[in-house]
Amino acid sequence: MSSDAQQMQQGVLAGDRRALSKAITLLESQNPAHRSLARELLEGILPFSGKSKRIGISGVPGVGKSTLIEALGMLLLEGNLSQAPQKIAVLAVDPSSSRTGGSILGDKTRMQQLANHSQVFVRPSPAAGSLGGVARRTLECILACEAAGFDLIIVETVGVGQSETAVAQMTDLFMLLTLPNAGDELQGIKRGIMELADLVVVHKADLEFTATQRASAELTAALTLLTPHDAPWRPRVLQASGQKATGLLELWQTCLEYFDTLGTAKLAQKRQNQQQFWFENLLREQLWERFSLEQGVLLELQRSRVGAGEISAFLAVEELF
Repeated sequence: MSSDAQQMQQGVLAGDRRALSKAITLLESQNPAHRSLARELLEGILPFSGKSKRIGISGVPGVGKSTLIEALGMLLLEGNLSQAPQKIAVLAVDPSSSRTGGSILGDKTRMQQLANHSQVFVRPSPAAGSLGGVARRTLECILACEAAGFDLIIVETVGVGQSETAVAQMTDLFMLLTLPNAGDELQGIKRGIMELADLVVVHKADLEFTATQRASAELTAALTLLTPHDAPWRPRVLQASGQKATGLLELWQTCLEYFDTLGTAKLAQKRQNQQQFWFENLLREQLWERFSLEQGVLLELQRSRVGAGEISAFLAVEELF
């Protein structure tokens, strides 16, 4: 291992936030010159990772993901609860501009109290065009936070969409936040993400009692239809308000019940399946990048021919291979 990678690894393992921030910046870098150092760092910290609880949280923009995370995080750290985490890392993915690639990265602003807590690490990252609601290197960032001693990792996604399910493939528990007007939202969420949810929370439940109850009933019925009968865990629908700090204790207790129900063996198997998913995902990504780099001229030629209607997309791909 190079001296730079070794020094960064030592800082991460010591729980140094500055070193962890630098490590994540390196892992997220798309500069080819940084990938060798990033690989060394990953190899060094990998044996020290894997000991946290990983929770993914998604929901439409405006559902209050950051508000809930901050309220729950403060309760866990200062509520004197049993089995509460000692250190919490929040990896928040913010949307990027399709034109400039820039991102506001406003989660530290939205979670000021939590971000300033001595036992919390909040890291906003730009989505940078990645699908699935997470950044390109979110999984690697999770491993770095685990190596730094954070025992609860919360991944907050950009927002719900048809493709924003990748977070379920890198966390142990996938939590979907919805608003009281669930009927309209179910149309937007569709079936895919509902099938992946381990827990659905009707957030901002304090706003309208009748709508909240109706939403809970509709979501419970939907989950009953979508969940296989032999599933080890039956997804729950809960009600909570981060603004009023209500329903949070029940939410955390349900999370603990989920982890107890699955147990160590099933969680380990779930993570193994996730690793295989990302292996195939990253393989496709690398193959495309190599192909684009080595056959860029021919690729552009075929792209222009398809665009001009000279050849079908199918035949163009066949010719490329």
